[in-house]
Amino acid sequence: MAAAIVCGALAGIIGFLPLIAGLRMTRKVTATSNFGHMSILLLSLIISFVLMFAFAIICVNVARDVAMPFVLAEAVALSVFAIAFGVKRTLTGKEKQEKKE
Repeated sequence: MAAAIVCGALAGIIGFLPLIAGLRMTRKVTATSNFGHMSILLLSLIISFVLMFAFAIICVNVARDVAMPFVLAEAVALSVFAIAFGVKRTLTGKEKQEKKE
């Protein structure tokens, strides 16, 4: 069961990577671009959900008895990683503003 939790946590982190890539891609979009900020973020969100569901389906097909811990670890890892990313980004943004002043 510990292996399922570790694999679920890794799958959750991998599921968050398209969102980080989407955020980085939005920096390169111009204001007049047809493929705007929101469409890039929505596409990365869809890819993230597809990855999460794919990992969960693979786990159910391979080891049904540990599917629940895997999926819970996946969801918790995604949430914790997203919160940590947001907090880090907020704190580094405040530090950059303080250095400017």
